Amino acid sequence: MSALHGLTIEIDRDRNDFFMEIKAIGTLTHADYEKITPIIDEALEGVTVPIVNVYIDGTEFDGWQLQAAWDDLKIGLKHGKKFDKVALYGNQHWQEVMSKIGSWFVSGEVRYFDDPLEALAWLRG
Repeated sequence: MSALHGLTIEIDRDRNDFFMEIKAIGTLTHADYEKITPIIDEALEGVTVPIVNVYIDGTEFDGWQLQAAWDDLKIGLKHGKKFDKVALYGNQHWQEVMSKIGSWFVSGEVRYFDDPLEALAWLRG
């Protein structure tokens, strides 16, 4: 397990359209989600019908501690209907499998990419 871990997030908003860029590093913990969940909740609060596109850079992502996996699932259950497209840029087969499982929890489309430019082009297309 990598000692370095965490989530960084950048959110751009244009009326009801949101673009979230998330980078996951190392093995994520409950504490990582305690920092990021309120940011997501606050960004989407009060928006009746948000359209959210998400770019996730998972190239330095190793996985989750058990509690953090539950935290990730809770975000999907709470906000999943708001996600239009989720692009996961990664470099490991298990990440591609996880993107397929993630699609069960969001109403939009989830796709795995091994090229960041293809991922961004798909999100913007």
